[in-house]
Amino acid sequence: MSNLQNQLAHLRQRMGTATAPAAKIVNSAPVMDMLDGAEVQTEHGSHFESTRLWGNHQRHGSVYVSDLQELPSDALAAISEGQLPRFDPRRVAYLDTETTGLAGGSGTYAFLIGVGALTGDGFELKHFFMRDYAEESSQLAALSAHLKQFDVLITYNGRSFDQPLLETRYRMSRMVPPFARMFHFDLLYGARRLYKLAFASCRLVELENQILGVERIDDVPGSMIPYLYFEFLRTKSAHRMGGIFEHNSFDILTLACLTGIIPRAFHAPLEVPLRRGAEMVGLARWLRAADRAGEAVVLLRRALAKGLPDALTWRTLWDCGLLEKKTGNEAGALALFTELTTARNPHQAEAFEELAKYYEHTGKNYALALDMTEEAQRLAPSPALSRRRERLVKRAAVRRPGRLI
Repeated sequence: MSNLQNQLAHLRQRMGTATAPAAKIVNSAPVMDMLDGAEVQTEHGSHFESTRLWGNHQRHGSVYVSDLQELPSDALAAISEGQLPRFDPRRVAYLDTETTGLAGGSGTYAFLIGVGALTGDGFELKHFFMRDYAEESSQLAALSAHLKQFDVLITYNGRSFDQPLLETRYRMSRMVPPFARMFHFDLLYGARRLYKLAFASCRLVELENQILGVERIDDVPGSMIPYLYFEFLRTKSAHRMGGIFEHNSFDILTLACLTGIIPRAFHAPLEVPLRRGAEMVGLARWLRAADRAGEAVVLLRRALAKGLPDALTWRTLWDCGLLEKKTGNEAGALALFTELTTARNPHQAEAFEELAKYYEHTGKNYALALDMTEEAQRLAPSPALSRRRERLVKRAAVRRPGRLI
């Protein structure tokens, strides 16, 4: 026997006597045994569905489920710039998906689709889950049938992500998407306008914590969800899917609660109790863009009284001054512009220029207007200020004729 053969024989002997590691035990229980729900049959095959109800007496953070029943349709109509007609709150569907990736495209699947809605008993959430890629057509057909009872679709970033993704999946399955007849209201845009100055992020889970006071325990990170689903496809073990269902449930319930807060703020801004000055500023800017200057001024004044970070304070003083000027409150505008001139800030030169305009055109005090112009030019020289200075030098030099006796 050759030396190589001896070595191979010796290696085989060692491998035979080595203790093999114990096999990893995997819970291979089917989905129906791990989650509350049932298999549903459609003309396209089968999929899994589950239903969950939060009663009217229950609360999600600071919001009772019963509060959601009182959502006025005119609040959503106001935030949607009049495009949304009056509607029954029970004909509103709150939708969110869990997907195999965040990039979208034809290779991304929505393996879990959650739809929440108000009922007489509370807030009901239905999940449509595909246990395998082959169940997608059945899942989508059931979703279409379920959405027939709703007129309004509310999402969070769904206009850019969830709806386009689902429309792609419907077309890939040669089915007609059910969204064309529904009014789609994406709450993300209103949330950003109201909260972007108050918080570092407007992610749904961040607002859930900051606005509703909800602290999720052992929540599945969104970035892990695709990997956990791929693991389920490989192992058919559903023991980690419950966390994904729970994550999606919280997202949809939070979406419904915030829908009861954000549109109300825009609809009745002076009545909604806002706790943070930065929220008031964000809402005021939103109102200003909607040409509601009077309400915006009130909120900016409240924000200044509440207290703001320095950078936001200077910008708010400037914005408030311009709005006071626009609404005809010259005394209020002058006081704000004067305050801006007392310390170095990004709007100091502009404030001096505004004061120069007032004293030249309204106050007719050309000497004071010249002083304001020269201060503005010192801080931020410009051709327009140079021309203004030249004009004011001439006007200030002209003496008024004395009275003849």
